Amino acid sequence: MYATLDEAIDAAREEFLAANPALDEETASVEQFNIQKYVLQDGDIMWQAEFFAEEGEEGECLPVLSGEAAQSVFDGDYDEIDIRQEWMEENTLHEWDEGEFQLEPPLDTEEGQTSADEWDER
Repeated sequence: MYATLDEAIDAAREEFLAANPALDEETASVEQFNIQKYVLQDGDIMWQAEFFAEEGEEGECLPVLSGEAAQSVFDGDYDEIDIRQEWMEENTLHEWDEGEFQLEPPLDTEEGQTSADEWDER
């Protein structure tokens, strides 16, 4: 997980290229871009991203863009604000216990209530 979406995208690009050593950054072709947003117990927001060569592949994140749009993100031709607008807030995972995430924020702790309040404000 990364503190910014840009960092997550960069890491996903590097991971995709490492998993496909026959490709280089200029010739790589991706068909799917997935992201996941996390809210930690302390209220920090973290991101994870993935690229896949084939559309419909499953990973740890949710599919957001495919085809040319996914390739544009891989090539670095994207606006982070546009990607954030594609994210559906109800898919955000909230940390309940260290390393344990669920779709709803925990309300029984001060941090959980803060996260829930921040979540409702977005």
